[in-house]
Formats: sequence, structure tokens, C-alpha cells
Amino acid sequence: MPEAPVLSTAPPAQRRRVAFSGFVGTTIEYFDFLLYGLIAPVVFERLFFPNSSSFAATISVLGSYAVGYAARPLGGVVFGHFGDRTGRKPMMFASLVTMGLATTLTGLLPSYAAIGAWAPVLLVVLRFAQGFALGGETVGANILMTENAPTGRRGLFNGYVQVGAALGSVLASLAAALVTRMDAPAMLAWGWRVPFLCSAVLLLVGVYVRLRIDESAVFTRVVAERRTERVPLLTALRREPRACLTVFCIVITETSMLNVFTVFILTFGPAELGASPAAILDGVLIGNVVGIAANPLFGRLSDRVGRRPLIAASLVIAALYTPLFFPMVASGDTALVVLAVALPPALIQTMLFGVEGSFYPELFRSARLRFSGLGLSRQLAGALGGLFPVAATAVFAVTGGTWSVIALYGGLTAISLITVATARETHRETIA
Repeated sequence: MPEAPVLSTAPPAQRRRVAFSGFVGTTIEYFDFLLYGLIAPVVFERLFFPNSSSFAATISVLGSYAVGYAARPLGGVVFGHFGDRTGRKPMMFASLVTMGLATTLTGLLPSYAAIGAWAPVLLVVLRFAQGFALGGETVGANILMTENAPTGRRGLFNGYVQVGAALGSVLASLAAALVTRMDAPAMLAWGWRVPFLCSAVLLLVGVYVRLRIDESAVFTRVVAERRTERVPLLTALRREPRACLTVFCIVITETSMLNVFTVFILTFGPAELGASPAAILDGVLIGNVVGIAANPLFGRLSDRVGRRPLIAASLVIAALYTPLFFPMVASGDTALVVLAVALPPALIQTMLFGVEGSFYPELFRSARLRFSGLGLSRQLAGALGGLFPVAATAVFAVTGGTWSVIALYGGLTAISLITVATARETHRETIA
């Protein structure tokens, strides 16, 4: 039997605290997670994989980056289970602390020259912990905001939460840009460690903010009526399979979109296209600065016109842009490289990212199952999308042409577009 919807009764002050908490937590998590992807191709090959060939070292670095995505489904399952059993707030606290500690410890890791093979092993373990934590954060923050925001403004409120992803990306890009501009000996000796160690300070800020929010009224009612499920994930797969499949099919392309325009091009651009790493990082930085303003705007627009039109537009524009993207990066013109890399995070990706924070939780009709169902489907797809840089590198090595990378991404886009076309619109629905 469908559950009766309940209008959000959260007072304005609580909504603001939840929005700010989601914004701060998402900023920290994306700073920590993306920082690895931006610095790893520049530094980690020499420090943690020094005895490999250039191609093998690149695959190793991208593979260690992908480990974070591989850990996200497990994080989604664990945080989702307890998020639907005990509450959203404690899981948000746990995910934040896990991410902050893993990132700080990465900055303290000895290199391969100091401890041998243990260095890359520990690097992969900490990257796994980052992915595990992000598996809870990216779901829980949006769910908590969706369950607190009023009907008709959930896109706007979640757009503010999603600003944290853009700001975290800006901070990570700025940190990576500063590191790559250092003299090589200083960068390899200590410079790369500084941004990771700064995560400890951000963690303290995030913990303070997270302790001041309340549980959502929607989930509090579920607990009060003793309607929590013993194994919510299994129930979600049985009762809401379409919502799980919809999220899964869109997120694969969403994650690949982020990776092709950011992480993959940072490795592939300098090695194969002759692009400047500094120009690419500048593009990432500038694009995400624009994205800070664009996220809430797209979120608010989705409250008016619906979630599906904006998501579909983002997918189509990104697919049409990829054949232009690689020639622009290969042009050798610094301004054109910066523009090519800046456009996706400024507008193309943001058209999707600013909307998905509200759309994905809304697809799940029951608060008893929302965290578990969304956690698994989103993070499993994210893990597959996280393999895109490795897959793209491999297909290029076989074919020798960027057309194969474009075709791979285009195939994923086609699947996602079909899914969006057949999904239900949610922006006017109330939340149960």
C-alpha cells in the first residue's frame, strides 16, 4: 500500500541548517575525492609506481583512482541500510569523518622509496575508504535536504547543496594547480601533501556543522510508527525496482561525463594531445567557479519546468560536445584548451548535477527504503562510471583514435536518454 505523503514541517531555520550542512559536507567530500584524481596523474606515478612503464604507471594511477568508485557501492549499501534503520543524521556524521581521516592520512603516506610495495597498497586502502565514505555522503545529504524542503522548492534547496560539489571541485582544482606550478623537487618532496593535510581543518568545520542539524520529520515519523524495514535494501529492490534502474542508468553517464572532461583529459591531454596540464587545471577551476552560481539556478528552473527536460538536455549537449572537445584540447592554443575544459563543469554537467540532487530521492516513494535503494543504485552505477578513464585509455590504445572514446561515451548516453524518456516526472510530487 502506498504511504501517505507528508508535507515538510521543518521550520525555516532547520531547512537553512540542513542546506548549509549539506553544502559544507559536500564541499569537503568533493574536495577530498577529486583532489586525488587531480594530483594523482601528476605526482603519484613517480612516488608510488616508479618501477612501471609509462603506460603501466598511467593505468595503475587511474586504477587506484577507480578504486574509490569501486568502494562506493559498499558505502551505499552500509550507509543506506543504517540510514533507513537508524536515521540520516548519524550516517552523515560517520561518512564525513571517514572521508576526512582517509584524506588526511593520504597526505602522511611514505613513498615507494621509503617503504616499498606497502606504499601503493596503503594508497589504495585509503582511496577505498574515501570511496566508501562518498557512497554515503552523496546520497544522504540530498535525501536529508529533500525530506526537509517544501514541495515546489526541493530543486532550489538541493541546488544549494550541490554548490558544495562545485566549490569542492574549485578548491581541489586550485590546490592541484598550485602544486603543479611548484618546482618538481619541492612538489614531490612535500608540496603534494599540503592539500591532503588541509582536509583535517575542513573536517573539524564539517563536524561542528553536522552536530547542529536535526533528523528529518519524514523519517522521524517512520521511526515513531515503527515502520522501519529489517533489510530495507531487499525491500527496495522488490518494491521500487524502476526507481533503482532509472538512477542506475543515468548515473553511469553522469559519472562518465565528469571523468571524461576532467580526470581522463588530465592524463590523456598532456600525454597524447600535447595539452598543458596547467591549462587543463585552469579550465577545471574556472568551470567550477561558474558552476557554483549555476547549480541553484538549474535547481530552481527544474522546480518550474521539471527535472527530466534539464537532465535530457545535459546528456544530449554533452554527447554532441565530445567530438569538439578533443580537437579543442589538441589545438595547442592555451585559451581554447581552458575554454574546452571549462564549459562542461560551468554549464553542461551542471545542468544535470544541479537537478539530480532532488530528482533521484524523489523517485523513491517510501522513506523506509529511500536511502538503501538510492545508495546501491547510485553508487553501483558510479563505480562503473568511475572505470571510464581506464576504459577510455584502453580503447584508445587499441584503436589509436579519439573516435573510439567518443563512441564509448555516446553509447552510455543513449542508454541514459532512453531511461530519462521513460521515467516519471517528480517535481510536483509530495514526499512520503
